[in-house]
Amino acid sequence: MDYVKRNRQIANSYYNLGLEKAQIRDLTGAVECLKKSLRFDKYQMDARNLLGLIFYEMGETADALVQWVISMNLRPTDNPADRYLGEIQRKPGQLEREGQTIKTYNQALWHAQNGNEDLAVLQLARVVETNPHFVKAHILLALIYMAREDYVKAGKSLYRVLQIDKNNPKAQWYMTLVKQNTGREEVEKKKFKNAFSHRKMEDDDIIIPPEYKENTGWGSILLITAGLVIGMMVVFFLIMPARTKALNTKHNQELLSYSQNISDLNQQLASLTEDYDQLNARAEEMESQLATAQADQQAVLDQYQRVIGILQALDQEEMNTAAQLYAALDPSLITDESVTAVVNQINGIMAEEGYPVLAELGTAAWNGGNLEEAVLYYEKSLQLSPDNTEVMYLLGRVYQEQGNTELANQYFTTIIDQYPDSEQAEPAREARGY
Repeated sequence: MDYVKRNRQIANSYYNLGLEKAQIRDLTGAVECLKKSLRFDKYQMDARNLLGLIFYEMGETADALVQWVISMNLRPTDNPADRYLGEIQRKPGQLEREGQTIKTYNQALWHAQNGNEDLAVLQLARVVETNPHFVKAHILLALIYMAREDYVKAGKSLYRVLQIDKNNPKAQWYMTLVKQNTGREEVEKKKFKNAFSHRKMEDDDIIIPPEYKENTGWGSILLITAGLVIGMMVVFFLIMPARTKALNTKHNQELLSYSQNISDLNQQLASLTEDYDQLNARAEEMESQLATAQADQQAVLDQYQRVIGILQALDQEEMNTAAQLYAALDPSLITDESVTAVVNQINGIMAEEGYPVLAELGTAAWNGGNLEEAVLYYEKSLQLSPDNTEVMYLLGRVYQEQGNTELANQYFTTIIDQYPDSEQAEPAREARGY
């Protein structure tokens, strides 16, 4: 008992420390404290809810949803997490926008890793415009600017990060590098004084030119004229022929050099064309892989949303709504252990109370002419209650109506062989043609 009490006290201490750090916008430090608090006491609801709020503030919506879903599972009533989840769901298209933002960020990260920095910058600019508090996007954008030696823009992105999370270690380190490369560090050291000083010019610094005495005699004029004539003759008879020959030789050499360069460039062009084709094929392959990864990520986000909807429907005792959401739930896409535990509890509730509701939904869909939806509800009900011969028979009849005689006969045969005393045994024989 003392051990449990001590763990709770330690968890509360870490929560209080995390709350203090969050109040002064030291979000990174707050996250570390709150995680330690939950390590000592996973039922510390205040710590878990605050951790979700901090994740949401830093643009990590998926992580925030995970924490709030776990919180609602541990304490379904009188829990602020219910209000947080409700506010997100009430905003039209909020989850879709968050999912698209994550997709765009992942695309930008992939382009940045593969050298396409211009496209990465455009996508990251769109991300931070949609979600100005997405810390990871700001930091990646700053890194790209630093790689391109655009330290002013990098500093703006890092300044935005430090406004959101003032003690973010990555942003602080990168900001130090930015200041070193922009001279800001020296300016701060000198308390914003001018980095350069100027000395007032003295009279002794002026260079006084020597006197020039003008000579206007006729002798000087004749000498100048004779010099000009002799110079023109030397240029015409001696310098020009040699200069012309030298220019012709240089021109021929340049033509040979240009021809060789053109040949080399043609070879390089052929090589580059081949490389381009290979890179283009590789890019198409990577784009296909990226599209698959994005689709998988969206599917996972949809499953989290369904889990939230099921929990809220069960809390409000709306079993029809819970059953409809449960029919489309794919637990294999959920890998988080805490959320998997929530799904297991939902499975238990549906196994006790939900399978007849699913069967009723299947019958309603069949009556409405929606055979595919009827199959979905019947199969989900049969998974929860495998010995329900009534649902087994109805599912066989739906498959029979769809023209899938082979699968329909499998269900009829199962009823006849394994449940011969059931009420559905005789109708199954008639449907089977015995």
